[in-house]
Amino acid sequence: MQRIITLIIALLGFTPLLTGQQMMKDPLLGLKVDVVYLSSDLLEGRETGKEGEKMAAQYIAQRFQELGLEPKGSGGSWFQSFDFDYKAHPHAEAAEPRTGRNVLGYLDNGAEQTVIIGAHYDHLGHGIMGSLDTGEPAIHNGADDNASGVAAMLRIAEELKNGRAKNNNYLFMAFSGEEMGLYGSKYFANNPTINLGKVNYMLNMDMVGRLNEEKVLAVNGAGTSPAWKEVIEGLSIGGIQAKTSDSGIGPSDHTSFYLKDIPVLHFMTSLHTDYHKPSDDAELVNYEGLLLVTDYILALIDELDDNGKLAFTKTKDEEEGRRAASFKVTLGVMPDYVFTGEGMRIDGVTDGRPGAKAGLESGDIIIKIGDTEVKDIYGYMEGLGNFKTGDKTTVVVKRGEEILEKEVEF
Repeated sequence: MQRIITLIIALLGFTPLLTGQQMMKDPLLGLKVDVVYLSSDLLEGRETGKEGEKMAAQYIAQRFQELGLEPKGSGGSWFQSFDFDYKAHPHAEAAEPRTGRNVLGYLDNGAEQTVIIGAHYDHLGHGIMGSLDTGEPAIHNGADDNASGVAAMLRIAEELKNGRAKNNNYLFMAFSGEEMGLYGSKYFANNPTINLGKVNYMLNMDMVGRLNEEKVLAVNGAGTSPAWKEVIEGLSIGGIQAKTSDSGIGPSDHTSFYLKDIPVLHFMTSLHTDYHKPSDDAELVNYEGLLLVTDYILALIDELDDNGKLAFTKTKDEEEGRRAASFKVTLGVMPDYVFTGEGMRIDGVTDGRPGAKAGLESGDIIIKIGDTEVKDIYGYMEGLGNFKTGDKTTVVVKRGEEILEKEVEF
């Protein structure tokens, strides 16, 4: 491990005389080292069940050990294995049996309740399944998705091990199989290595490495306990603005715990044009922003330390309306999920799709689709639901101070 850390430090331009212990004293450097290693070509995209995933799991286990955590996997190990059948696409004739591994580290404070803090560490490998890139297969390093979340988890583990917020125990979990369907977190939720009845709440970090200039942090699941919003509204950390949504259901590992009646929060900075593409690399991560996000989550944990066990609340599934709409068309644009203004801001435009052909650009704010006024992401979804392939309509966008009308053919 020390040899790996020294090599990465040298690659980052720091003196190779630094030790792992000195690295841990510099949280910004620690975040960089973890992200750079986990998103290096050496790990070939950390596809679940492949050699790169095993290397990543071993690295995380060693980091847990360095931090002084206890192994909490199967049989007293750091790992919890799960078997699954892999298909590159739904219509593949044969399935390939594979094994993935969760990595679990435990901080025992002798408390009655345990908080679970998690992040998935797997990614898309060479992009055979799940890639949004239109080129040839290539290594998808997943620096933001989700080396950033794992690095944040490790920094939080270090701070809590050093004595913060001692009224809970903490189970730190690096999940695998998230990209293939939350396989690892589902398996743990159904085969826990601790008593789930003693779990206080679960925090999930997935894509927390691209904090924008407005410092908006998406905090999903805020309706899963009556305690969440009061604490979130009272936090003031580095100018971070929390944009909350209530639902405990979403496309990440917190869902597996919400479905076990556990209060959850999911933290995410934003989607971006490098999402699920080979270009999601370590040099594009906002490390100062990532450090701020960890400070924010630590402050939230501190505030909740004296609250005892949080009450659980079921929430309306905000994803249900989107799924029920069964959209027949798409603009081929990526929404900016942390935009707090009126309308739906575009975070990225895919070449060759209807939005690109109509001249939509990243940064445009969609305010109307056809006859539907777009006030937010849900208005955007509602507007799309009114059309089918071959239909034409007008999309109204705000670009800077201009209001533009664009003709779109789906």
